[in-house]
Amino acid sequence: MKKIGIIGMGYVGLPLWINFSKNGFQAVGFDANKDIVSALNKGQSYIGHIPSEDINESMKVGSYGTSDMSEIQSVDAIIICVPTPISKNREPDLQYVKSVMRQAAPFLRKGQLISLESTTYPGTTEELIIPVIEEQNFTIGRDFYVVYSPERENPGGDIRQENITKILGGATKACAQKGHALYGKVFKEVNIVSSIKIAELTKLLENIHRAVNLGMINEFKMICDKMGVDTMEVVDAAATKPFGFVPYYPGPGWGGHCIPVDPFYFSWKAKEFGMNARFIELAGEMNLNVQDWLQDKILHVLNLDGIALSSSKILLLGLSYKENVDDARESPSLRLYDWISSNGGHVKYSDPHFPKFPSSMKYSFKDSSVKLTSASLKKFDLVVLLTKHKDFDYSLIKKYSKRIIDTRGVFAPNQKTVFRG
Repeated sequence: MKKIGIIGMGYVGLPLWINFSKNGFQAVGFDANKDIVSALNKGQSYIGHIPSEDINESMKVGSYGTSDMSEIQSVDAIIICVPTPISKNREPDLQYVKSVMRQAAPFLRKGQLISLESTTYPGTTEELIIPVIEEQNFTIGRDFYVVYSPERENPGGDIRQENITKILGGATKACAQKGHALYGKVFKEVNIVSSIKIAELTKLLENIHRAVNLGMINEFKMICDKMGVDTMEVVDAAATKPFGFVPYYPGPGWGGHCIPVDPFYFSWKAKEFGMNARFIELAGEMNLNVQDWLQDKILHVLNLDGIALSSSKILLLGLSYKENVDDARESPSLRLYDWISSNGGHVKYSDPHFPKFPSSMKYSFKDSSVKLTSASLKKFDLVVLLTKHKDFDYSLIKKYSKRIIDTRGVFAPNQKTVFRG
């Protein structure tokens, strides 16, 4: 295999495109967003933690971007990295996977490999990918190959992508071998599991594990708050135990593409088998409830100064769902911004990774990031720290803010000015 196509050039697809290019492949990046394709072909990065230099180096081996799906017929392997969100009813929304397969179908050819990397429920690959291929009169495992290999991208993380073990499940043994031959050129270790469903469930378990623990620690935080106890100090103390404990830290709610989605994908699929994933669903509810709890905390702190939400001036620090990246997917900060605005409050934000408010399918506010100065901080009744960006000047924030709600444990709690939330 010398030429591969990656469909969906976002936080997963772009790093893959770069890494395959670095390893001698000509990589074609497919995306329906023509602005993304244009930036790619100009060698301009559109994701903060990925330097333009990496894109330019990739272009030297002939890699490029396109919105023309007919070019699918020119590649040896196709990797699908499109979004898989949940609907308003918390059911899987696989419209992007379905759309990709409809568009690609006429251009599939004998001998190609398709790998789905998008997070999804067990059975997706066999239900939505394989039937489309078979409709083109290909035999899976003989003249066309299908695998599922879940993405493990961690935006802004310290571990290089190629050093993260790649999980892979094939529709047949021959499919798994083809997948291993492809990914083995980029990843140092490829772990083949016995089936596609095992690979699909592996991804869900990884994120359900985190979601459940975050739900637990956020509930623990709310109870500690009632007791007048600092949760962060409790967690730090427990973390000194060298066995049997893994520290999880509370926050303003979950964010990112996977963790707010995966528990509901799993629980939805479980119902097909007459099972209720009660524990997992409860963790999901708890991670959503903590946002309501934070709203109550804001109302409480404003009330200390006799200020109504409708007449308040509130500054949110951080729109990203995690520190030091420009990724606001499913960020609790966006929901909080919308809640304050919808209730008449004057809300602004400061985030070095978002000079302009990020547009999304749910929110599209016309706003710009506030530069943090002594004068700008004094204008607000309340500052809410939501994302622990390293570029924030925390001493400046502490000195000139009238009131602070700290959801990340940066500041020591203070009965007059700093409240843990």
